[in-house]
Amino acid sequence: MREILVLGTGAVAAELESYFEDNNRVIADERDKFYVKGYIEYAHNIENYWKKYELKAPVLGDIDSYDFQPGAEVFIAIANVDFKTNLIEKLDQKGVRFPNFIHHSAIVASSAELGRGNIIYPHVIVGPKVKMKDFNLVTSYSFISHDCIIGSMNFLSTAGLAGKVEVGDNNFFGIRSTVIPSVHIGSGNTIQAGMTVDKDVADNTTVFYRFKEKVLVLPK
Repeated sequence: MREILVLGTGAVAAELESYFEDNNRVIADERDKFYVKGYIEYAHNIENYWKKYELKAPVLGDIDSYDFQPGAEVFIAIANVDFKTNLIEKLDQKGVRFPNFIHHSAIVASSAELGRGNIIYPHVIVGPKVKMKDFNLVTSYSFISHDCIIGSMNFLSTAGLAGKVEVGDNNFFGIRSTVIPSVHIGSGNTIQAGMTVDKDVADNTTVFYRFKEKVLVLPK
């Protein structure tokens, strides 16, 4: 049994708790099961998040003052990248560990290389020779095809990367966005929902389109 700490008590934390529970039902080896020992959260967020989502494990302390022990296993369920980056730097100094979580229904090729702190939701596909760095969040039904190179702190929201795509750091891929093969995506970009990216994207860019749709009301 691996007792873990989760930083944050919002929606990502609630989803993680449910996925840990689902995973534990099908994993035979206790050493591979994650059990949430507790949540680390600011007191002013407990009412809005921890109570709202009815999380089972208790809040053990404040993010800024909790005494993390060396070797503690921690998942970060916080979306703000700057805040998350500062947390990681502090926790690295304390010697904590950031394991990967891969839901049992995900398919991750044996030749794929993952860094640390990555969270892979149900029914994700990670193809052969993919190289993924750290703290990426890949939600259900996303796919990352063969030979992709992924940086850190990217968020794929049911998104798809075709083969040989290269992605930097801190990019947000909206629902059902897709990147065609061999495209390069820089860092700090937002790819809005439904977009098909067919050319390279530099840094700090929003990829989107606007359209007007005429609504027809047809009588019965």
